Amino acid sequence: MSSMTEPLILDLVEWIAREPRTYAEVMDAWRTSCPRLTVWEDAVDRGLVRPEGGAINNLMVAVTDEGRALLQVHGRLGR
Repeated sequence: MSSMTEPLILDLVEWIAREPRTYAEVMDAWRTSCPRLTVWEDAVDRGLVRPEGGAINNLMVAVTDEGRALLQVHGRLGR
């Protein structure tokens, strides 16, 4: 993970861990058109978060066990 995006990825995972988030809500808050700032894509690729559910309009985003472990290592679980 790039040192530039690491804090942002932690922020994203922590934000999702705080309460249930819809895919649409996550995309509104975290999608970017900048090819150098791939926070959402990096978090998914690393298995830290994942979309769950059926149709796109019913998708929720959940933090994985790996995502919770990352938050714990950085003292950000349960904030």
